Amino acid sequence: MLGAEHGIKHGEEGRAVGLGTVAREWLRIGCIGFGGPPAHIALLRKLCVQRRGWLSAEEFEDGVATTNLLPGPASTQLAMFCAWRLAGPAGAVVGGACFILPGLGVILALAALFLAAHPPAWIAGAAAGAGAAVPAVALAAAVSLMPASWRRAGAGRARWRWVTYLVAGGLAGVLAGAFIVLLLAACGLVELAARWPRARHGPQAGSGSEPAAGRPDRPGPARSAVTMPLALAAPAARSSLLAASALLASGGLLAVAWVAFKVGALSYGGGFVIIPLMQHDAVHTYHWMTQPQFLSAVALGQVTPGPVVQTVAVVGYAAAGVGGGLLASLVAFAPSFAFVLGGGPHFAALRRNARVQAFLTGAGPAAIGAIAGSTVPLGLGLTRLWQVAVLGLAAAWLLILRRNVVAAIVGAAALGVIAVLAGAPLP
Repeated sequence: MLGAEHGIKHGEEGRAVGLGTVAREWLRIGCIGFGGPPAHIALLRKLCVQRRGWLSAEEFEDGVATTNLLPGPASTQLAMFCAWRLAGPAGAVVGGACFILPGLGVILALAALFLAAHPPAWIAGAAAGAGAAVPAVALAAAVSLMPASWRRAGAGRARWRWVTYLVAGGLAGVLAGAFIVLLLAACGLVELAARWPRARHGPQAGSGSEPAAGRPDRPGPARSAVTMPLALAAPAARSSLLAASALLASGGLLAVAWVAFKVGALSYGGGFVIIPLMQHDAVHTYHWMTQPQFLSAVALGQVTPGPVVQTVAVVGYAAAGVGGGLLASLVAFAPSFAFVLGGGPHFAALRRNARVQAFLTGAGPAAIGAIAGSTVPLGLGLTRLWQVAVLGLAAAWLLILRRNVVAAIVGAAALGVIAVLAGAPLP
């Protein structure tokens, strides 16, 4: 179990696993990790459990379960956690960086091509075709997440609440992309309240919690010492908030960092929750991208190796060039490093915590609903009839035949190239 040992694991010969080994192996997974979280988990399991024997099967499965309790990219956090178990905090930093950087380099290079002012016709066609498949990819992701979440909900009234959270998330995904995070938190808190009602304690007689009869409740020296600095600081706080709001509204680097922070620290339910989170900000609030460009960004996040959250780097690139892409990636992944480095020794307790489980039981179906709901605005972003046909083929490939996501995106891109070269209009 995770709680059984908090020290560094050792390799087959009894020596601590070196940072060079971690860097080499995690860099290899970062380069070949196409296919999203399922592929990443399989590669990490094959390396750490089957091939090298660094972790037991039980330890690895506990790591999978615990990182899925955290907001942000779960498979990235699993990669960091496995490296932390082998080589301590330095291992987590090296392993996480090597897992992330290959995909980041590839996706920024592709973003420069796909988001160019006047890309070649075949590039524009590939982007339009790949983007047309994204609504089907999102819907397939939501459908795949539903069975486990349904089983987790339990029985009786909990199932009705699950349906309510799912529908609420779906409506938010369609209508209120800017407030997805608030809805996820609200659903989690409602479920927490339903499963763990708080005891209500009134003031104790004679405890000093109430003022004596006939004596005004005047602030004493201690209270004045607290309230006066707060009163003096209030104007400065208001000024700071107004300044921050102005900077966010301007759409500069602070806005890029805020969007990336929401993606990395406040998204529950896996990589696809970032779609409704980012779409409203990137397309409607800050106008960094058009809807077709955003669809292309999501497609790039699917076909490049490494975590799907790399999509945020494309949004950052659209906002502020290479610097914006690097900043967005840094901010989006920083919470994951913090979670693993600060919470790694406590992951076993986190997994056993019933309150955490209750919160995620509510937030999970809302996140799934948001992913499913995002297919509506994504689908409405398709402006050409041939894109709708590509979407239909991708939906059949993913939802009926249940085939590979990367193949769907690549195939859709190829169909886009063929359509444009044959004279079909671009979005």
